[in-house]
Amino acid sequence: MIPTQPTHLDAAHFDSKARQWDDNPVFQERGLKIAQAIRQAVPLHPRMRALDYGCGTGLLSFPLKDELGAILMADSSSGMLDVAAEKIAAQGVTHMTPVKLDLLIDPPPAQRFDLIMTAMTLHHVPDTDPILRVFHDLLNPGGYLCIADLDQEDGSFHGIEVDVHHGFDRADLGRRAAHAGFVDIRFQTVFSIAKERETGTRDYPVFLMTARRAGA
Repeated sequence: MIPTQPTHLDAAHFDSKARQWDDNPVFQERGLKIAQAIRQAVPLHPRMRALDYGCGTGLLSFPLKDELGAILMADSSSGMLDVAAEKIAAQGVTHMTPVKLDLLIDPPPAQRFDLIMTAMTLHHVPDTDPILRVFHDLLNPGGYLCIADLDQEDGSFHGIEVDVHHGFDRADLGRRAAHAGFVDIRFQTVFSIAKERETGTRDYPVFLMTARRAGA
């Protein structure tokens, strides 16, 4: 039996989905629920400089844009960034900047942030520990990290053949964040994605992990 090659959900995959991304009500609702959880967990203010990593079309950044200062919207998909840029222009927003960026390959941005948020992106990042260290380095002392992603699952969310993390064990991710230097690490469930499977409808919980860089 010939082993199947793992499927990689690369930038080209997301480029092909970008134009229809905002048409999905699940993605819309997920962004709003995660934004609300961040709003409740972090004392947002208009002087806060934020990085939305893996921003997609901005379904997390746009709900929070009136409560934050400058927002750098980073993604590896040009197609997603094009849609985000069109939405920024259409709404006349002046403090949101889309940029193509992969923090495990590209030089990090020169600025530092008070908030780094990332939604449903970490399970696509091969190396969890290095990205957590980069996030820590990019935060100002006292800055907040907000990671929303899937709880650990059996691979059926994307398909067992897809080369991603099959969600995260909260205790393990918390330990990794602490090892990267974060403090005040907390988890909550913010959303559940229902998918039809052969055995019926299955729910996949989405958590929000909040943490801080020590110092303020």
